[in-house]
Amino acid sequence: MGLMDFIKKQFIDILQWTEDDETTLAWRFPMAEMEIQYGASLTVRESQMAVFVNEGKVADVFGPGMYKLSTQTLPVLTYLKNWDKLFESPFKSDVYFFSTRQRIDRRWGTTQPVTIRDKDFGAVRLRAFGNYAYRITDPKLFHTEISGTRERYTVEDLDGQLRGLMLQHISDAVAQSGIPFLDLAANQIEFAKALMEATAPSFTALGLKLESVTLQNVSLPEELQKILDQKIGMGMIGQNMGQFMQYQAAQSLPKMAEGAASGGGGGVAGDAMGLGAGLAMGQVLAQQLSQGLAGAGAPAAAASAPVQSADEIMALLEKLGDLKAKGILTDEEFAAKKAELLKKLG
Repeated sequence: MGLMDFIKKQFIDILQWTEDDETTLAWRFPMAEMEIQYGASLTVRESQMAVFVNEGKVADVFGPGMYKLSTQTLPVLTYLKNWDKLFESPFKSDVYFFSTRQRIDRRWGTTQPVTIRDKDFGAVRLRAFGNYAYRITDPKLFHTEISGTRERYTVEDLDGQLRGLMLQHISDAVAQSGIPFLDLAANQIEFAKALMEATAPSFTALGLKLESVTLQNVSLPEELQKILDQKIGMGMIGQNMGQFMQYQAAQSLPKMAEGAASGGGGGVAGDAMGLGAGLAMGQVLAQQLSQGLAGAGAPAAAASAPVQSADEIMALLEKLGDLKAKGILTDEEFAAKKAELLKKLG
């Protein structure tokens, strides 16, 4: 290099990053044709780390603090360049700053229902969404695995990958939590904890730490929501099957009254007909089901119930079939009641 070229050469005396925006995770210090002056000052602020890269290889990593760059503070770079202790000339390396502060309120959610395995229902489809927070903890690993030599790497550049990792581990989280699918909505904290434990290792492999996960909503498929509503109803009536059957019959009263009215018994007469049929069916169904559940030890008087017509027996069979389909009656209980009612038809 000629004397004039040497004089024109620019040297860097201070290396620092003031983080002038909220989204940058990694930032390369602008070197151009400049070189770092031996003895220059490196300032790494709280919530930052700095990495020196020499000829494509990560050399030294600096945490928060102020450093005077020398062979003592750059041991790996000194070894790579074979500098001796008297080295005092400028040098050139790429310097990257990393923001290590926590990135909060990042959103995750299912764009399409995710199929998971549940111990009660087999395969079910789940929709869920919530928030998560993370930070960079290993800038060397993050540089080699994610940000690379880019001048700037932002939160938005990383969001898609991290959101995919969250969704990828939903099934693992459900399995690890041991929470039945119907209880997920009522155990959001436990589910979020399980999702965090299942996903954290994937974040660590990228040089990140998953700080927190929240679950804001779990959407149940419509058919399972109906079963959940019935389960809640059973809890409210204290598992009293007779009351539950009467409640089911009462829910059918409007339709029965409407059917009676359309058959010629409109107005008050039709309503009365529907009401009478509904109450009778509720009593019959409650007594019949109580007999099946009580077993052989139940008194015979409690098991008997007057059946006034074949239509009522058929309606009762249809109702019992619905209860079996919903899992309230077992196959054995349904078969026993069906056989008993068919005998009465004969």
